[in-house]
Order: sequence, then structure tokens, then C-alpha cells
Amino acid sequence: MQQIDWVVLIGTLLFIVLYGTWKSRQQKDVGDFLKGGNSANWWTIGLSVMATQASAITFLSTPGQAFHDGMGFVQFYFGLPIAMVIICMVFIPIYHKLNVYTAYEYLESRFDKKTRTLTAILFLIQRGLACGITIFAPSIILSAVLGWNLIYLNIIIGVLVIIYTVSGGTKAVSVTQKQQMGVIFLGMTIAFLLILNYLPLDITFSKALEIAGANGKMDILDFSFDFDNRYTFWSGIIGGTFLALSYFGTDQSQVQRYLSGKSVKQSQMGLIMNGLLKVPMQFFILLVGIMVFVFYQFNSSPLHFNPSAVKDVKESKYASEYNDLEAQKEALDKQLSASQISYSKAENELEKQKLATEIKTLNAAENELRSQSVAVIKKANPNAETNDKDYVFIHFILHNLPRGLIGLLLAVILSAAMSSTASELNALGSTTTIDLYKRNVPGKREKHYVAASRGFTLLWGIIAILVACTANLFDNLIQLVNIIGSIFYGNVLGIFLLAFFIKYVKSRAVFIAALITQVVIIYFWYIDLMPYLWLNLVGCALVMGIAILLQTIMPTKDKEPLLASE
Repeated sequence: MQQIDWVVLIGTLLFIVLYGTWKSRQQKDVGDFLKGGNSANWWTIGLSVMATQASAITFLSTPGQAFHDGMGFVQFYFGLPIAMVIICMVFIPIYHKLNVYTAYEYLESRFDKKTRTLTAILFLIQRGLACGITIFAPSIILSAVLGWNLIYLNIIIGVLVIIYTVSGGTKAVSVTQKQQMGVIFLGMTIAFLLILNYLPLDITFSKALEIAGANGKMDILDFSFDFDNRYTFWSGIIGGTFLALSYFGTDQSQVQRYLSGKSVKQSQMGLIMNGLLKVPMQFFILLVGIMVFVFYQFNSSPLHFNPSAVKDVKESKYASEYNDLEAQKEALDKQLSASQISYSKAENELEKQKLATEIKTLNAAENELRSQSVAVIKKANPNAETNDKDYVFIHFILHNLPRGLIGLLLAVILSAAMSSTASELNALGSTTTIDLYKRNVPGKREKHYVAASRGFTLLWGIIAILVACTANLFDNLIQLVNIIGSIFYGNVLGIFLLAFFIKYVKSRAVFIAALITQVVIIYFWYIDLMPYLWLNLVGCALVMGIAILLQTIMPTKDKEPLLASE
């Protein structure tokens, strides 16, 4: 990195932190701190909701996902617009009518204190873990690629977020997320345009798409019911809908974004904005990864994108074996580039088909070399991280973008990490304060609870940093966060659906059903019974089914729901 990159990177991050702290400097009571004084407009809510979900993992992992596996991952988001409509019609009116600070307050009035507490604790567990991963994801990748100290990076990201989240609460989070989304959209658009510019002169965007399609990267829709295939149309529409319902409807990190709205209508419009823009945004980010793939069809790419893993093997006795694989790949890259150029110039359909077959064969040979390189790396260091999807895009940034823009794209990654982490810490602090602390320590002054909220937010920030410092890289970071959510979200969603729609089910049945369901879902995940997206549907159906069954066979001792008319 050059001096100009450091100026752009540090200047962007400091501006966001200082601006957010200044804009939210006056916090009079708990309503101001936790709900931003209910002053947010719909576009602020929409951007804040998008920024909360779009963590650094999105911008690091998603292009690498597309590079390796194509556009099929976009199906994961197909259920999101459906979920937005349901939340706008059902969840938001109830939350606003009750004037709650957290989603879990409603559950005590509908069921009882222990059900509210259990649901809040489930949220705190999964979101506390996810918050640590949100910090860890960019840290470990930037550490491996740039040689920065991993522990210091975790601490720096965590401390920057803690500064304005603790001082300004929800308003600081919402204000800074608008700036962060601006940086993110600008950086990704510039990266996309530069990739197109770096392609050979006769390779237009349409030809680039054709090249990607010839290599199977543009296969977007999969209508199969194969459980071995993680991303299909059906898993996205069904499992994705339940995941989005759980996340946006019951996860306090998202609920808190639209509880800060000026009115029900402003909150609803903000979520509809997210529903309309989220799928196109993810499609665009995947398309960036596809263009990186096309770029490397004409330019040499590393045999393995994780530089720390490559360093391990090159310093071992297996260095010559790895170097031999690199030499084979370099020769293969030249053949592939020549074939791609011939394919782009071919006008005869028969000739195109012949070249497309040749290109697929060459890419298959390249993938085989990558698999062999993984085996060599494992021999050199059995503990090495050999999944390099998360390193593809950052490698392209550092080795191909001009000075200044490298700093901007690194600012994109760190801004995304900060935006999602801030929402998570804000939600963790508010849930701990309102659902656990205030519920058990009532009668204190407003300033006391504001101070408690700040204290709990700081505590969760420290916990998140500790989780980040002790985490291990998973198969793919964007999948890891979604897996953590899927283990808990279906259960929580089922509890809320019982509360909203199944009025005769009482608290004791729901509480027991929730405990049983959580154990079962963790077991299903442990034995890898099904793709994780389906855990949301199964968890939701399981808790509802068990609760209904228990209610029919158990004597009714619970109180009548206070909100039966809701």
C-alpha cells in the first residue's frame, strides 16, 4: 500500500466515527439512546437495514463465491422480498402499537417472563457469536494478505465501532450507516468498472457474460429438490423466506433499525426499500466476482489465493512440488487466455461450441491443479486454511487497482465491518438492558438505564473482540454467519408466530417446545442432516408443532394472553 492509500483509508474511517459521534451527541433518555428519538426517515431506515446485513463478509466472500461457484448463490435471497411484505403487514404494526424497545418485550405480555427471557438469551448467544465473526472476517483476511497483526486489527475495528456506538446509541448507528453505504456503493461500482476496463479491448460486457456463461458461471436458477445442493430456487424461496422473516422480524439488530422510524409508514417504506434493492445489490456483488473470473481468464491467477497458506508450503520440504504445480498452471493460463481470445472472435457457432468445450476442459484441468495444491499445502501444514474463496477479491484489489483506490476498497471492507458490528452491539446492549437488566432491576431513573445501556454495549464490544481474537476460519465466512443464524432463527420465529396467530397456545407449552426444538436443531446441524437454510423452516415448524401438541395434552394453568385482540 502507498501513502495515498493510507490517507484515503484512515481519513474515511475517522470521518465516519467522528461524524457519527458528533451527530448523536445529545442523548436525553432511553428512548433517544435506544430508538434514536423515533426520528428516522424511511430512506435512513432502508439504508440502515441494508448496512446491518451487508457486513464485510458480504464484500469479501460473495465475489469469491461467484468466482468459484457462479451466480447460483443469489437464490439464497429470493425469499427476502416476501418476508419484507409479511413483516410490514404483521410485525411492524404490533411493535409500534405496543411502543416496545425490543422485539422480545411483546413475548412477556403474550406469554410470560421466562419465555421472553429465553428468547432474548437465544438472540444474545447467536448475535454475540456472529458479532465476533463480523469483526474477525475482514481482520483475518487483511492480516493474511497485508501482513497486519490479526489481534491488533480485531481490536482496532472493535474499538472504532465501540466509540460511536457507546456514545451515540441507535442514532449514531443509523447516521454512520448512511455514510458507510455511500462508501460501499461507490467503491464496488468503481471496482466493477475498472475490471471491465482491464479486459482485452474487444471483450465487451456482453462478451464477458458470454464467456462466464460458457464456463457455467451464469447458471442462476436451479429448480432441483436435491438436498445435496445448498442453493436452489426452492431453498431460497422457502428456507430463505423463513430465514429473512426470523432475521428481519425477530432479530433485535434489525428490529431496532425500524423501531427508530417516525411512524409505522416510515418503517414499512424502509423495509420495502430493502426488499426492492437487496436482491439486485447481491446480484451486482456476485457479478463483480464473475467479472473477476473473466479477468483471470486472460490474466494469470495464483494457484492458491491465501498467501499465508502459500507461504507455509513454500517454506517447507514440499516447496518444489508446489512450484511444479505453479509452473503447470502458468502454462495452462497461457493456453486458456489464447482459447478465450479465439472464442471471443469466433463467429461460426460450431467453432464456438468446439472452443467452449476446450475452455471447459482447460478450466477443469486448472481446478484439478488447485485441488492438488490444497493437498500439498495440507501436507506442509495440516492446520492450514485451504479454502481461499474469501481471498479472491482482496487479491484482485491489491494486485490490480491503482493507488488511492486500494485504500478506498479497503475502506469499503472496513466500513461494512463497522456498520454491521455497530448494529449488532447496539442491539446486544439494548436487549441486555431492557429484557434482562431493567426487567429485573426496575424503578431506576432514565439516566441510570442510559448508563446501563452504554455499559452493556461496551461489555458486548469487548466480548465480540475476544470472540474475534479466538475464532477459527470456517468453510466460507458468509456461510458461517448464516449457519449461526439458521441454528437459532427458526425456533425464535416459531415462538413469534405462535404469539401472533395461535392464541390458545400458552406460555408453558411454548417454553418447553422451544427448549426441545433448540436441542433438536443443534443435533440436526451437528449430524449435517440437511442444508442449513432448511433448518429455519424445520425449527419454526418444530417449535409450533410441539407447542400445539403440548397445549392439547397439558392442563391449562397459564394466564390468558393480555393481547388476545392483537
